[in-house]
Amino acid sequence: MKDWKRAVMVGSLGAGAILALTGRRTAAAILAGVGVAVLASEHPEKVQQLWERAPEYMEKGTQMVNLVAGFLERISEYQQRRIESSPYVV
Repeated sequence: MKDWKRAVMVGSLGAGAILALTGRRTAAAILAGVGVAVLASEHPEKVQQLWERAPEYMEKGTQMVNLVAGFLERISEYQQRRIESSPYVV
């Protein structure tokens, strides 16, 4: 891959990830699309493999989100119990 194409791909995907984390989803989707388009122009077979494995990636992502959500819920319950059992609660 030529250096400028790699820079465009990595830069747009990285900027898209940062924008997604900051809540600017529309801009993130546009930049991610640019990165994927550049990747697809250079490596169409890689994009095909990614597309075929997308359900597997989505399932693993869902499992990870559920795991984190359960962990955060347990922490919240623990904190609530501590607050309720505190002698300083009025």
